[in-house]
Amino acid sequence: MRLENKVAIVTGAAKGLGGEMAQLFAKEGAKVIAADMAPLTYEAANVEFYSLNVTDGAACKALVDYAVEKYGKIDVLVNNAGITRDAMTRKLTDEAWDLVIDINLKGVFNLTRYVGPLMEDNGGGSIINISSVVGEYGNIGQANYSASKAGVIGLTKTWAKEFARKGVPVRTNAIAPGYIMTDMMKTVPEDLLKKFAGLTMLGRLGQPEEIAKAALFLASDDSSYVTGQVLSVNGGMRL
Repeated sequence: MRLENKVAIVTGAAKGLGGEMAQLFAKEGAKVIAADMAPLTYEAANVEFYSLNVTDGAACKALVDYAVEKYGKIDVLVNNAGITRDAMTRKLTDEAWDLVIDINLKGVFNLTRYVGPLMEDNGGGSIINISSVVGEYGNIGQANYSASKAGVIGLTKTWAKEFARKGVPVRTNAIAPGYIMTDMMKTVPEDLLKKFAGLTMLGRLGQPEEIAKAALFLASDDSSYVTGQVLSVNGGMRL
């Protein structure tokens, strides 16, 4: 029960990586607010659905206010909500650029601008931002996505400094997953999946629960001396 008596918000938690994190956190004792635009695809004790569009700053503040009113605090924030709209740069539309940046980058800012100072006032907390291997290394056809995920790393390192500057243990870290077998990846042709697996030192793709376990480490007191870091969970991927 590594998160016993803790309160966590996880965005993009209807399914996939966010769903795995929300359910694991709850099993480890946390009260979890699973925020998403779509309903949850699972049922779990101590996981509460909250309808949220992370691009709406006022709605993000309302969520924080709701959590504080109900639970009195927020111990863990996981900024996981994200999308892709892939295209080569010459074909990338303004709409595709703006939508990815708004959700993947501004959405991270919208919640953390309220949660970070709250954690400072409450004496500590853990903020976990989900980046990507392509945020570290870039990728063809993903200029908007890689830019947003690289920006998440910049925010992570900035907030690790800002929110701890008063000597309060507010920790901010990022996870950069590689290719993970979410439902989206299950639609990819088998030959491409084998190619992606071949890019890793471990010779396989990751599982959602492996990202959730990394997030559990960063959310818990097990990582009490870890902040400002990017945890690359990618099987040793070489792009």
